[in-house]
Amino acid sequence: MNTTKQSGCAILQGMKGILLFLSLVVSTTCYAQDEDLSWEALSEQYEVPQWFTDARFGVWVHWGAQSVPEYGGGWYARHMYMQDVGRETFGKNAYPYHLKTFGHPSEVGFKDVIHHWKAENFDADSLLRYFTENLGARYFMALAHHHDNFDNWDSTYQEWNSVNVGPKRDIIGEFSESAKKFGVPFGVTTHDERFFDWNLPAFGADNSGEFKDIPYDGRLTKKDGIGKWWEGFDPANLYGIPPEKRTPEWMEAWKQNWLLRMKELLTKYDPDYLWFDGRGFPYGDYGKEAFRTFYNQSLNEHGKINAVIAGKIPGGDPGIVHDIEQGVESVISAEPWQSICTYTHWFYKKDDELRHDAKSTIQLLIDVVSKNGNFVLNVELLPDGTIPPDHKVILDGFGAWLKLNGDAIYGTSPWKVHGDNLLSRLADADSKNANAANSDLSAAKRSRSKQFNNRTKDSPAYGHEEVRFTVKDDALYMFVLNPSEGEIELPSLGLNSAYRPKPIQSIRLIGSDAEVKFNQSGDTLILEVPANRPTPYAAVFQVEGALDSEQ
Repeated sequence: MNTTKQSGCAILQGMKGILLFLSLVVSTTCYAQDEDLSWEALSEQYEVPQWFTDARFGVWVHWGAQSVPEYGGGWYARHMYMQDVGRETFGKNAYPYHLKTFGHPSEVGFKDVIHHWKAENFDADSLLRYFTENLGARYFMALAHHHDNFDNWDSTYQEWNSVNVGPKRDIIGEFSESAKKFGVPFGVTTHDERFFDWNLPAFGADNSGEFKDIPYDGRLTKKDGIGKWWEGFDPANLYGIPPEKRTPEWMEAWKQNWLLRMKELLTKYDPDYLWFDGRGFPYGDYGKEAFRTFYNQSLNEHGKINAVIAGKIPGGDPGIVHDIEQGVESVISAEPWQSICTYTHWFYKKDDELRHDAKSTIQLLIDVVSKNGNFVLNVELLPDGTIPPDHKVILDGFGAWLKLNGDAIYGTSPWKVHGDNLLSRLADADSKNANAANSDLSAAKRSRSKQFNNRTKDSPAYGHEEVRFTVKDDALYMFVLNPSEGEIELPSLGLNSAYRPKPIQSIRLIGSDAEVKFNQSGDTLILEVPANRPTPYAAVFQVEGALDSEQ
């Protein structure tokens, strides 16, 4: 390990809080920026860039060392140290699985799980080709680091990174280069804000059984690694120091180190997009400073802020796109927003059955876009860097539908109302569903609001008459979510409707040359859904003539 990286990690032990933070805040001239605006000034002038609102669909790869275990939920690095996971039941298999597969966490801990991650079949170009050409993704984002504090890039300030340990590859660097090659905006995601509490179980011990009271490997020191594969690495830079030794000065130094890591990530790899976890700015002003660096860089490179930051800021912030995890808005949002979705856990796991199939994810995409949102689908890679075969079947079906119907998705806007015949009820994401999405109890309680409220493949089916709308240029697109042969009535498209549609000139089913029969009266539009349709999923009709100049 080179001396630069050793000195970067040493910051955690030595530097004082206030002086270093002030130096970080004023050091943005190191990035040769022409302007250096405050976050408030940047946020006030921010407008969501056109590339984002036109894209409508993106792919995320939530992939890292925690993908190695086949069981144990998406918070494996936490739950492998917990005999009793309490209400975080999605992680109940982690400890027994780890004990059986790797050994006791007093000796074989998360650091060793990282060592097992080889990414031996990882090919960024192959994945980006599939995501863009087969799935139809218009932007792409990759996990930079999770709550586990492990950096998936060539990190100067964190020795526990994917170049030094595990794959011995710059995962973010390879994805960044590939995204540029395939011409799609590239994003990174950061989840490290929970670190202080999230990793505490690594300092515990079994409370029963043959290993009772034997400390877990979070309490090992750099000296304990002599003669072992991790010789030269300090566990304290991965897990932190024992909780009883943590001082306010140490915690400040840790946040400062996080800021250095984030500034490097956001400048070295030139992302267009940043997604962050949590319910506010990560580490308060430190997160705000990282975001400020990101937008200032974009402003000076493009002459305007051409980047996007998405996250869950309570009350909102004009500089941040509102993100809804495993959920949707109930009506059209005046501002662009984003929904993120995954099949099981965010990391690939076999603990639970698939929550989604091609049909449910297509319906989610449609519903989100009809309400002025973007839909991001997580592809849960195997630890070797390939797509699970059962997931690929679903993705292929999704991609084929989008390739056929992309004109009704990309570059579209909402109509005056997002849908008609809104009879289907959103299935509540009960605690079981919320656990499958890696939520904690507080997230489960939020499941009756926007977060964690999306429909799954097991939700009650949409009625055959329920539709969603988008518009582009002079066309109104109408999505029949769960089509069946026969007539459907759409009151919103009646000539006397409050939405003031014009007399419809023609309707065609995208992907079909068959005549579509319809009758528009004052009260309703009667549309005949054909028996023969080009896809088994949502049927998309292009309606001409219904829009007036104001639509």
